[in-house]
Amino acid sequence: MSETNPSHYVGPQPIDRLRVRKMTHDDVKAALRAGLSDYLARPFLSSSFGIVFALGGLFVVASLFYYNQIWMAIPVALGFPLIAPFAAAGLYEMSRRLAAGTPFAWRDIYLVVSRQPGREYGWMAFVVLFVFWVWIYQVRLLLAVFLGLQAFSSLEGFVQVITGTANGLLFMGIGTIVGAVLAFILFCITTVSMPLLLDRKIDFITAMLLSINTVRTNPAVMLGWGMTIGVLVFLAMVPAFLGLIVVLPVLGHATWHIYCCAIEEIPEEV
Repeated sequence: MSETNPSHYVGPQPIDRLRVRKMTHDDVKAALRAGLSDYLARPFLSSSFGIVFALGGLFVVASLFYYNQIWMAIPVALGFPLIAPFAAAGLYEMSRRLAAGTPFAWRDIYLVVSRQPGREYGWMAFVVLFVFWVWIYQVRLLLAVFLGLQAFSSLEGFVQVITGTANGLLFMGIGTIVGAVLAFILFCITTVSMPLLLDRKIDFITAMLLSINTVRTNPAVMLGWGMTIGVLVFLAMVPAFLGLIVVLPVLGHATWHIYCCAIEEIPEEV
């Protein structure tokens, strides 16, 4: 697996010199091992990102209960990981510096996004949040279409309706399909674009196109990577989001190594 040169981080790079590599499933396994190694290198700093993300998820779900929007707890909990690529920015930076052997402190990692003058990581974050907003909106729309204006006084009541009635099953089935499509679209446009924008000074449209091309060039491998992310994140969320404290950092670090493996620079002709 190739690593990026740390000099890439400080200046713009010619876009026509970047290309997508053909990958194998062994590359995904290697990325996961490297992600775990990065996590173990600085476990407390890495875990801090998982803790913040887990607490954020718990806060959002608790707020829904407080404002009597119980029916939204499950859809929001399932959709919340969609913003993980943005939340993992510091993890990408940690892996970049670990690979380069560059020392760093907490502030270097937590302030990495704010230290991106002239770069377009913020626009990519906007795209991620927009997809999350679409996720929430489609849940509300499908709920209105299939379940009307029903009020749910408890989470148990909501689960009973969507699993025990014909309209509820339609809501759950179509919602799952729509959600899967949104998740796939987000995966395609962010799978390497987020770390790419941190590593190189390019526009976010180009970064998304390279990310999509990565999936198109390696459909089976990237589908396996996406399914691995989905399964691990779902299992991590089951114990009240607490599993994300470890799983999110490992996957964030692994994503950096997936990027390093997927995107390579064409050598200059002598």
